[in-house]
Amino acid sequence: MGVTVWPGSLVALPDMGEIGNVVFAYDFKAILANIPSALVMIFVLFVGDFFATFSALTAVSVQTGWMDEDGNLPHIEKPFLVDAIGTTVGSMTGNTTITTFIESASGVEAGGRTGLTALTTGIMFLACMFLAPIAAVIPAAATSSALIYVGILMISGLKNIDFTDISQSAPVAIMLIGMPISGSIGHAIGLGLISYTVIKFFTGKAKEISVLTYVLSLIFLIKFFLVA
Repeated sequence: MGVTVWPGSLVALPDMGEIGNVVFAYDFKAILANIPSALVMIFVLFVGDFFATFSALTAVSVQTGWMDEDGNLPHIEKPFLVDAIGTTVGSMTGNTTITTFIESASGVEAGGRTGLTALTTGIMFLACMFLAPIAAVIPAAATSSALIYVGILMISGLKNIDFTDISQSAPVAIMLIGMPISGSIGHAIGLGLISYTVIKFFTGKAKEISVLTYVLSLIFLIKFFLVA
């Protein structure tokens, strides 16, 4: 089941007055002059964006029932490709990150589960560009209730956690605490992966950890202690 656009996705609107000054205004000479620093920055941005996208896709997929019997999302490369294109093109226009957002879960819960929903959402956001001054008058507190509702939808997944298994419950608790403190889902996932790997390793269950989990935990350790 191919999904190319996600329902209810929220994207930041570009400042049309600044796009012309930003598009392709890159100093490639400065980048090439310090390739190691550029690679480190690319690595940091990739890790953060990848895991934030992965967590959003997983949460939305659970709401839609698109996960298979093994807990995987079929054709996950398609929404990742859309996300990558949006992130790259958006940065070229001076926009904030155009990516998949967990707020899409509220759209899914309301019944929007097809690409037509996302297309309609995009058209409405395009129309909102001309209503931006009016939207700016609405205080953030008025829209925060939607995020609370999304949080309720996300936390419902805790019912699938085996709290008698410390290797499951402890990483989940760390992730729940890490999200609001760090302000990043990606960072929270990293903390959860590291704690999961450490607990499994020191409880004599190292063989239960996949090679990929070891690699991802190492990547996050590098990011947290050597890069960030």
